[in-house]
Amino acid sequence: MNTHTESRHDTAVEAGYLAKIEQTAVELANLAGAEIKTALGGMLSVRYKTSSEAEKIWQDPVSETDHRIEELIRARLAKSFPEHDIIGEELDERPARDHDFVWAVDPIDGTANFVNGFPLFAATIGVLHRGRPIAGAIWCAASHALRAGVYHASVGGVLCFNGEAVTPKHNPLVRRRLAGVASGRSNEGGWEMRTTGSAAIECAFVAAGLLEAAHFERPNIWDVAGGAALVLAAGGRVMVAGGEGWAPLDKFEAPERGDGAPDLRHWSRSLILGRVEGDVLVSGLGQPVF
Repeated sequence: MNTHTESRHDTAVEAGYLAKIEQTAVELANLAGAEIKTALGGMLSVRYKTSSEAEKIWQDPVSETDHRIEELIRARLAKSFPEHDIIGEELDERPARDHDFVWAVDPIDGTANFVNGFPLFAATIGVLHRGRPIAGAIWCAASHALRAGVYHASVGGVLCFNGEAVTPKHNPLVRRRLAGVASGRSNEGGWEMRTTGSAAIECAFVAAGLLEAAHFERPNIWDVAGGAALVLAAGGRVMVAGGEGWAPLDKFEAPERGDGAPDLRHWSRSLILGRVEGDVLVSGLGQPVF
């Protein structure tokens, strides 16, 4: 286990160590972004995790680029933080199961957009300490600055884009703000609904103030761990659905499973992120999905 906390009950991470974690997350996000830009426009090898030629079903695409980027990220982390655990979308390898520090990695979030050349996709890196989101870095193909770059932050810090602090501006003349939702949702709660095809993009956009809220019905931990850290650092709220309704997210908890020990890899709960009060988020974006 790590030696950068005073005890198992102390959730603080030493400032210098946290800064190193955030810097590494930014480097990994930039690495992923460089690989994505190199691959974009080429003839990609694509397969589908769920497919049926007879029924014309092709869901959850994954490209050769997804695998290559995750392999590069894992290799870099093995040098920088060899004692930490990694949960990645594409590879099942767990170098340090049950370690205090866990890196949640999605090498390309929005792969369907990516393989079609639609420029809304991201590479997301989230870092958890005992389940709590402490740092995040998301390379986005689009941003408030109208260029690709990395949104990043760590607990107790501020939201940055490529190293510069981001201060969202609120125009009071805009009466209907935007909210990111899954497909098929109608306008609710006074928001204009948008579906981008990338949970990580929507998290980063909430943090940066481009979206006021976002709702994810069944996200994977690698989709939202980095984004949750960004939204919290930006002063936003993250609400998670539970058995008694909605509550502020304190930490990602490994779900109980009948077929084995609890594992963070299997976390998947309804989540709402936003820059408004928690009750407004819940009432505006509908009922939780359990």
